[in-house]
Amino acid sequence: MELQEQILEETLKIFNEKGLKFTMDDIAHDLGISKKTIYTIFKTKEQLFFTMVDYLFDQIKVSEQQVMDNDDLSVVEKLRSIFKVMPERYSEIDFRQLYQLKDKYPKIYKKVEKRLETGWDNTISLLEQGMEQGVIRKVHIPIVKMMLESTLEQFFQRDVLVKNKISYQEALDEVVDIMMDGILVER
Repeated sequence: MELQEQILEETLKIFNEKGLKFTMDDIAHDLGISKKTIYTIFKTKEQLFFTMVDYLFDQIKVSEQQVMDNDDLSVVEKLRSIFKVMPERYSEIDFRQLYQLKDKYPKIYKKVEKRLETGWDNTISLLEQGMEQGVIRKVHIPIVKMMLESTLEQFFQRDVLVKNKISYQEALDEVVDIMMDGILVER
């Protein structure tokens, strides 16, 4: 693993422990390198966060592609998995703390928003396939996209998950279940 990736992975671990309050010293200490070495790769904490956003979303896209390539899954199973996709090694990260980004790092938050709004090709393809196969009712894809994007953005804008002691993964699972199954009890 190259040094940049090691720094990013360590940053994720420390972020999980301390939220946005971690320091470059924390990363350097845990990696056993000097802070000066980190600054040769990331000039500022903000630059580190900027790179982190792309790194995380790129890892999510890798996991998404693994779902798409899994021929053992039906269209509905793939769609449910894609909506919830999260790389296995990040399943314990407390993404609820990201709500702090909007105020402390607005440029980085904008980048998160942009990444949430792009890269929907696989999801759209699965929705179209599901409708063609008759396993998903006809829906307006832009509405489904907007619903999920808006929900995730709210997770990152507000502390509702933290206040209600709901993990990011629990919240994402429930949102996807509601989107896929509705809120009515089956009769």
